[in-house]
Amino acid sequence: MTKNLKIRFIPILLKKNAALTQDGLVLDPNNSKIKQILSLKMPMSLQIDTLFADRQPQVADFEFNDQVADVFADMIQRSVPGYQTILQGIGDIAKRVVTAHSRVYDLGCSLGAASLSVQRQVTVSPYQIIAIDNSTAMLQQARCHLNRFKSSFDVELRHEDIIESTLNEASLVILNFTLQFLKPEARATLIQKIYHSLQPGGALIISEKLCFESPQIQSLLDDMHIDFKRAQGYSELEISQKRQAIEHVMRPDTLATHQQRLQAAGFTQQHTWFQCMNFISLVAIK
Repeated sequence: MTKNLKIRFIPILLKKNAALTQDGLVLDPNNSKIKQILSLKMPMSLQIDTLFADRQPQVADFEFNDQVADVFADMIQRSVPGYQTILQGIGDIAKRVVTAHSRVYDLGCSLGAASLSVQRQVTVSPYQIIAIDNSTAMLQQARCHLNRFKSSFDVELRHEDIIESTLNEASLVILNFTLQFLKPEARATLIQKIYHSLQPGGALIISEKLCFESPQIQSLLDDMHIDFKRAQGYSELEISQKRQAIEHVMRPDTLATHQQRLQAAGFTQQHTWFQCMNFISLVAIK
């Protein structure tokens, strides 16, 4: 293997001698195409999420600080089933809706993974990607992450509160696991602002964790999600402490709430294009 490729081995998930890169790419040393795959430029090395591995006397509320930014790529892949499919889908949608001389906004961009998916798949020229986050730590990591991919168009990173950001001339707006961290009373206002910023035919993508009105469905899908995290190598202590840290910070909505909010903003065309367990991604078109 090349010296610059850093991978982690996960025997519980992958077949023998396989490895997983930060982008979720399975590498099999016995595959005849391995040399071609390894010749590709990979993103920055993956740091394993062990933030909640040790027992904490008091679990603090979750925040997107330096410690989280360092392990976020691993954390989200091991916490969100279908995350790589969602990223790929964002790019697939982008190449169909992004128009020349328009803007793409990645709101709550974290490490810029959604922006990178757009960069990789959109070929119209010129257009602009603006990625916004209120965490300096996440933006610093995002710049390192995005610099690994050479493109004719750089992603403009902005340190802003997305509630206050000015949006205009957009052909695509992305909220990839962002809305659930906003105050519930601010969400409708943001969706309305996004609708007015979109060009006709422009799209909004919203990826979120759901909650459910039915206690039985909620319990079933919660249990399935916990099993998913166990399969990713998280311990019972890690799962428990992460849940405590995030329960007052992340407030999911029901699917009906998302749909009603989109309709109230003016979106008459909307659809759930992806769902796995209690995680979905919606697309709405103006």
